[in-house]
Amino acid sequence: MEYNYVVKKIMVNAKGKKTHVLLTDGNSEILEMSQKLIAEQLVKLLNENSDSGWVYELVEIKKR
Repeated sequence: MEYNYVVKKIMVNAKGKKTHVLLTDGNSEILEMSQKLIAEQLVKLLNENSDSGWVYELVEIKKR
């Protein structure tokens, strides 16, 4: 089975409510990556540099 990968940002407001946002590619389209290793490296980089406390997660999307 083949997958594409997207990055989800999880934000929590002061009241503890979570908001989930998918990263976009600069053209207002969801950023999809076909290489898992590159997607994992991006998630790691974003989490290491998050100074606002947001958390980034990798999401697998099954290709049709």
